[in-house]
Amino acid sequence: MALDNNYDVIIIGGSYAGLQAALTLGRALRKVLIIDSGEPCNRQTPHSHNFLTRDGETPGAIAAKAREQLAQYTTVSFFEDRAAYGMPYNNGFEIGTLSGRFFTAAKLIFASGIKDVMPEITGFAKCWGISVLHCPYCHGYEVSNQPTGILANGDAGFDFAKLISNWTNHITLFTNGKSSLSEDQLMKLKTKRIKVVEAVLKEIIHKDGQISSVLFTDGSTVEVSVLYARLPFHQHCHIPQQLSCQLTESGLIKADEFGRTTIPGLYAAGDCFTVMRSVASAAATGSFAAAMINKELIDADF
Repeated sequence: MALDNNYDVIIIGGSYAGLQAALTLGRALRKVLIIDSGEPCNRQTPHSHNFLTRDGETPGAIAAKAREQLAQYTTVSFFEDRAAYGMPYNNGFEIGTLSGRFFTAAKLIFASGIKDVMPEITGFAKCWGISVLHCPYCHGYEVSNQPTGILANGDAGFDFAKLISNWTNHITLFTNGKSSLSEDQLMKLKTKRIKVVEAVLKEIIHKDGQISSVLFTDGSTVEVSVLYARLPFHQHCHIPQQLSCQLTESGLIKADEFGRTTIPGLYAAGDCFTVMRSVASAAATGSFAAAMINKELIDADF
């Protein structure tokens, strides 16, 4: 469909949450525009797992198949660009892009994701999503029972180590500085034969993103095949804040289980509002948000 200027719904972000939202809305006969800059957070991840019918495929292949299937819905359009600003407009919203295009819609869905902030550890970014991992449900099976490191400290480190112990008994917890674990936590970790290393990380030793060991500033090394880490982040798109959307203390868009934000007519889907960072959960949140938006549009017209 040729690009127009006015839509029922504009979706910012064309990865799994945005694509699923577009599919649900397209099947509800809604005129939809997806604006996407083509920079998904999992773009260097070699395989995606734990998603029925597509387990083990590359993230790009899953997205390409979704776009291929969406092409049959004539009310769904794509525009490759970055959404730059947003403002209220005629009981709806206006979105402007970096290239200078302007679009309006009654409803918005932000499926724009988050941007992980990489630590200043040499090699870390090149391994992110390959052998430096965030989620055992997405990747734990493939690296189970391998020598595993966890980069975390305090309560977060203890809870992460407890979680990962389901997949391997070969765990070292790297606190990257003085441990803030309690005596009780240290005792429990010791009982489970989980080592705690307080040395400061300097470099991830790897080949093409596959870790062989970690190097510390004191010159010592520990051999690991995989490293789990949960990174700080910020919103990939700042338009929700421009439109006065509230964020949670952790920096996610504040929304209910259906993706309804604190601004009427503005929804969130995917990991910009939920800690569940998987293909399956992204698709689910996109479907929920789209269904609720369609209901709102029906109720307004009925």
